[in-house]
Amino acid sequence: MYTKDLSIVVPVFNEVENLRPLLDEITAALAAEPIVYEVVFVDDGSTDGSTELLRQLAAENPRVVVIQFRRNHGQTAAFAAGFDYAHGRAILTIDADRQNDPADIPQLMAKLNEGYDVVNGWRQNRHDAFLMRKLPSYIANRLIARASDVQLHDRGCSLRLFRAEVTQDLHLYGEMHRFIPEMVNFAGYSMAEVPVNHRPRVAGESKYGISRTFRVLVDLITIIFLRKYSDRPMHLFGYLGMGCGAAGGLILAYLALLKIWGGIVGGWDGFHGTQIGERPLLSLGILLTMLGVQFLVLGLLAEMMVRTYFETQNKSVYRVRAVYGREESQV
Repeated sequence: MYTKDLSIVVPVFNEVENLRPLLDEITAALAAEPIVYEVVFVDDGSTDGSTELLRQLAAENPRVVVIQFRRNHGQTAAFAAGFDYAHGRAILTIDADRQNDPADIPQLMAKLNEGYDVVNGWRQNRHDAFLMRKLPSYIANRLIARASDVQLHDRGCSLRLFRAEVTQDLHLYGEMHRFIPEMVNFAGYSMAEVPVNHRPRVAGESKYGISRTFRVLVDLITIIFLRKYSDRPMHLFGYLGMGCGAAGGLILAYLALLKIWGGIVGGWDGFHGTQIGERPLLSLGILLTMLGVQFLVLGLLAEMMVRTYFETQNKSVYRVRAVYGREESQV
């Protein structure tokens, strides 16, 4: 049930110096907007005094909601909790480090009102270190765009506005918050991108490093699989199995023909004289054949798991935007 027009979800981990200024900036940015909103702070196991300050802000400001985790779970879990507890028809995510500018919220809302389901922020002029942040982000953006066919300038910006029904369709786990645009696109929702202001960090310490780039590359494999083969895994494992099996079979057939040809040309001595058992090619052929069988078996097991997933939980393999012609069936 929606009781607010907008919910602002803010993951927090050790940002005590930024919290009150951020709330003041949000209040100023929305002062002229005729909306009812709430600010949902998700305390992700902070240890620097952020928890105590958030409790104080909640006591002072009726718009503030604080969700406190028992320990640090990560940004993906913080987003998921914020989505679950939000009461807004629209939900905005923003970082607590104040590098995102709350003054950009009205333009994101205006873009959403044009009919889009999600509006992504685009940090055209980033105030981050080139080697540690900008370059890895650029490489990751280009790689993910090519692999997923989701063309965005900046998929790492946390300033993002959703319609509430979109967040209900997102199942976040692990570190999948990095691939929210891909998950949104996979579900069939419409997206837009607007340039937003990006500011240098003025307090606190960055929680990101170069290691994040390698984790993104690993998670990308999961996203590609879920996007293309989540409901038909046999198409992936079957192709791999048939490819490996065919290559292995051709190698073994070639070696068998060599043996037979040796017998045809040299008789019984030629047959025995043609040695294939010590050739590395024989080991490769056997390995590829075994891999082919294993991929096919893995594909069958994955198909059974997918069918169990969809059928036991009544999961639908499609999503309907709207139904026209029957008023009682509007979606």
